[in-house]
Amino acid sequence: MSAEPPGDLPDVPMAQPVLGTEEEELVLEVLRSGYLSLGPTGPRFERDFAAFVGTPYASAVSSGTAGLHLAVRAAGVKDGDEVITSPFSFVASANVIAYERATPVFADIDPVTLNVDPAAVAAAITDRTTALLPVHIFGYPADVPALETHGLPIVEDACEALGARHADGVAVGARGHAAVFGFYANKQLTTGEGGMVTLGDEATKARIDSERNQGRAPDMGWLDHDRLGFNYRLTDLQAAVGIAQVQRLPQMLADRAAVAGRYREALAPLASELDLQLPCEDHDGDVRGWFVFVVQVPRGHDRDDVIRALRARGVQSKPYLPAIHLMSYYRETYGLREGMFPVCEDVAARSIALPFFPAMRQDQVERVADALREALRGS
Repeated sequence: MSAEPPGDLPDVPMAQPVLGTEEEELVLEVLRSGYLSLGPTGPRFERDFAAFVGTPYASAVSSGTAGLHLAVRAAGVKDGDEVITSPFSFVASANVIAYERATPVFADIDPVTLNVDPAAVAAAITDRTTALLPVHIFGYPADVPALETHGLPIVEDACEALGARHADGVAVGARGHAAVFGFYANKQLTTGEGGMVTLGDEATKARIDSERNQGRAPDMGWLDHDRLGFNYRLTDLQAAVGIAQVQRLPQMLADRAAVAGRYREALAPLASELDLQLPCEDHDGDVRGWFVFVVQVPRGHDRDDVIRALRARGVQSKPYLPAIHLMSYYRETYGLREGMFPVCEDVAARSIALPFFPAMRQDQVERVADALREALRGS
């Protein structure tokens, strides 16, 4: 592997969706049908997705955030309640709790899996705790079976975890709790924007289907609504893309896992020589659904300096993810401060997402590894 600067080589992008003629053909079918929204394509996408995950029901929504919001409402969360969740996540998982004027209560994370620590969750439960909202961070399954012992409603943020599986063989999203997947362009499956809530019971699906459509029941006219609702619908055009994506999903997941394996091999010397921390291996039967490849720079290195050095070498990267409790809104609204969740804060300060997508070539992986080696030795 060469350590020479990239010269005029094109940048290695952060992500690239896999799209083909199947998506084009299905979108054209929708365009020609005249049913651009609330047509038959959305329910077909729901059925296909539910079958892939192995769950009875699924509700398509406009984004993962919309799905989380509707799932939190369906769990009965209301003004004054507390919901325990992870501080190490995309901010939406905490925001949706605040939408309902409940309080997000953070619990620190496990330093290996980076998911919320079940012991920390247990310590945070009070008589105001209404629900738990674990995040399957970076596609690694959170310990939902341990959280189930508390007997509280659970909403799973599975937006990064399509294809993941628990040690007992149950797919993430198929345990019967409301679980939410996101379909942004860098996800395992994309509809551009969009999301899906997987569900174990028909009544909850009926509620979410109504609330995503302004509170309208299936047998009501469009001017009549029997509950408060939102415009959280997914269009049939997006659903058409999703149907094709489900069909190619097994191969895309396998390709992602293969790229992750190449990264592990290419970065192994940096892990042993410089203490670069790689994503945890699958263990105790849990299986990751690969979303991103996030490393933690060694202590003593400035994460932002490393990102700048990678950019100078034509490699895109991002800090991934910030600690939610240290964001301005959460500091000011809930009185949170540094030092409250030390594991999260340490991981957040050192984490970098490297380029990662199913079609990533071996030479691109090697180029990223070379650039990261030079960046760490120069920082």
